[in-house]
Amino acid sequence: MIDAQRLRERWAGLDVTARDLPLALLLAAASLVPALHGYGTRLAEDLPSRPFDGWAVAVAALECLPLVLRRRRPALCLALVAAGFAADQLLGYHLVAGTALPIALMSAGAHLGGDALPAGRPGAARRVRVLTAAAVTVAYVPLAVALDRRGSAEGVTGYLTFYLAVALAWGIGAWLRVTRAAEAERRRHVAESTRAAERARIARDLHDVVTHHVTAMVVQAEAARYLTAAPDRLDESLTAVAGTGRRAISDLRRLLDVLDPGHGGQADLRAPVDQARGAGQPVEVTESGTPRETPGDPEAVAHRVVQESLTNALKHAHGRRTVVHLHHGPDELTVEVSTDGGRGLSGLAERVRALGGTFTAAPRPDGGFTTTARIPL
Repeated sequence: MIDAQRLRERWAGLDVTARDLPLALLLAAASLVPALHGYGTRLAEDLPSRPFDGWAVAVAALECLPLVLRRRRPALCLALVAAGFAADQLLGYHLVAGTALPIALMSAGAHLGGDALPAGRPGAARRVRVLTAAAVTVAYVPLAVALDRRGSAEGVTGYLTFYLAVALAWGIGAWLRVTRAAEAERRRHVAESTRAAERARIARDLHDVVTHHVTAMVVQAEAARYLTAAPDRLDESLTAVAGTGRRAISDLRRLLDVLDPGHGGQADLRAPVDQARGAGQPVEVTESGTPRETPGDPEAVAHRVVQESLTNALKHAHGRRTVVHLHHGPDELTVEVSTDGGRGLSGLAERVRALGGTFTAAPRPDGGFTTTARIPL
C-alpha cells in the first residue's frame, strides 16, 4: 500500500527545480499532440497558421522547458519563455506551449528579487522587478509591430488587451509575493512574542525552583545544627539536604536546557522521557516521518509538551503505561502523549496556538488520557 504521507514528504524534500519539471514536460508533451496543434494562444487571430514541423518542436521546447527555472531563476525563465512565445506567434504555430508565458510571468512576479539578492535589501529587489517589467513591456512592442506588418488587423486595442491580460498574471504573482512576505512577518512577530512569554514563564519557574529547594535546604541545615548528639538523625538530615540540592540542580538544568538556543530537537525531546523513566514511569517512544533541522520555537514548544505531559502522567497516573509518539511531517511536528489514566493540562494550549498550531488534551473512552500537539515548522 502506498504511503501518501511519505510520498508528500519526499516530494517536499526535492529541489524546486525537480518539482517544477513535471509542469514543463506536461506542457511540452501537450504541444506535440496532433489533435492540439493550432489550438494555442493566437495574438494575431487573422494571420495564417503554419503546419507543425521540426522547428515547432524547438519552439515548444524553448517555451516550456525553462519553466524548471521559474522559481530558481525567474528572470532567465521569463526571458527564454518570452523568446519562445515570440517565435511561436511570428512563425504561426500557435502551440499549447504558449500557456507557459502567463505561468512564467506569474512566477516572476512572485519570486523575482528574492533569494538571488542579499537579505535586507528590499530596494534592490524592487529595482530588479521594475526593470524586468519594463524590459518585458519594451520587448512586447517589436513583437506587436512585426505582427502588424505581416498583415494583422488586431490594431492597438487588440494588442493592448493582450498586454493587460498577461500583466494580470504578473500582478497575481506579485500579490502572492506580498502575501507570503506578510505571513512571514506575522510569524516572526508571533515567534518573538512567544519567545518573550516563554522566557518570562521560565523566569517564574526558576524563581519557584530556587525558592522551594533553597528554602528546604536552609530549614534542613538549621535543623541539623541541633542533631549533633544524634549521629543517625544528623546523617539522615544531611542526606536530605544533599538530595534536595541534587533535585534543585536537576530542575535548574532542565530549565536551562530549554533556554539553550543550540539545543537539538531529537536529544531534547528524549531527555524528559529519560527523566520520567528514572522516576518509575514506564514510557514507550515511537517515531515516524523524517526529522528536519528546525531549531527554535517549534522544538522548544514540542519539548515542553512532552515534558509537561509526562509530568502530568507522573502526578496522576504514576506507574501506568505511557506512550510518546513523534511524527515529523513536511510542515508540522506532531507530538502525542497517551497514558492509561490522568487528568487535564493547562498552559500548553496557549504556547502551541501561539505558533499557529492545535492542541488537545482529553480523556479516552477506555479511561486513558491523550495529549496531542500539532506544531507548524
